[in-house]
Amino acid sequence: MLKKLFSKSKEEKHSMEVAQSLLTNECLPSHIAIIMDGNGRWAKKRAMPRIAGHHEGMQTVRRIARIADDLGIQVLTLYAFSTENWKRPKSEVEYLMSLPQMFLNSFMPELMERDIRIEMIGDMEGLPSNTKKALNQAMEMTKNNNGLILNFAMNYGSRAEIVAAMKAIMMEVSNGKLTMDDVDENMINQYLMTSSLPEPDLLIRTSGEVRLSNFMLWQLAYTEFWFTDVLWPDFDQKTFMQAIQAYQQRNRRYGGLKGESSS
Repeated sequence: MLKKLFSKSKEEKHSMEVAQSLLTNECLPSHIAIIMDGNGRWAKKRAMPRIAGHHEGMQTVRRIARIADDLGIQVLTLYAFSTENWKRPKSEVEYLMSLPQMFLNSFMPELMERDIRIEMIGDMEGLPSNTKKALNQAMEMTKNNNGLILNFAMNYGSRAEIVAAMKAIMMEVSNGKLTMDDVDENMINQYLMTSSLPEPDLLIRTSGEVRLSNFMLWQLAYTEFWFTDVLWPDFDQKTFMQAIQAYQQRNRRYGGLKGESSS
């Protein structure tokens, strides 16, 4: 069943209902992760500054979050700012750091109406104070919401995440709280930033790039990948549905054979 659509025109509602009818409800991905790429190229094609592309990309985040919520997706993780992105020009970084406050301030009424919960993975302490404040406020305000988890990867790097997890486990072993025999895949999962989330079923990357860029390297071990040449600001409902339909047509074997029993 479609959730109640929020402030949509009749045409938009009809389009969403048609798109929903093309999907297999029992095979929807629970967790979709997206590497949002192409904002700068979108702006360059239009002879606009890069920040104009980032602003338009923020509007795409709103559109895709609404669609994911309408479909009943449980978790939407968006790669918003990597640990490597600090290398970009200072003015661009400052603008990117202002986007969470802009986005959350304007989107908060709808987040509450839709029962969407904001989460974040990444190094919070490394963010500017205004960015931390906006994210902390949003997480606090939405902590009791039970709908879509809109999870932002901010100041996030997967290798740093894995190193931090290994150090934490080594400390537990050193303190006698764990033994070496306790350390297995499930244990490592518990020390990752995504410990409370299911692993992504589907990864989408926009703009034609075909790499992971240090994103959720552990968590994506058995995730289905879908790449598109569409730039993130142009990513729309139709493209999103294409990605989900492609996912639904795949046979996820997790190393086994099609039709093979688990015994």
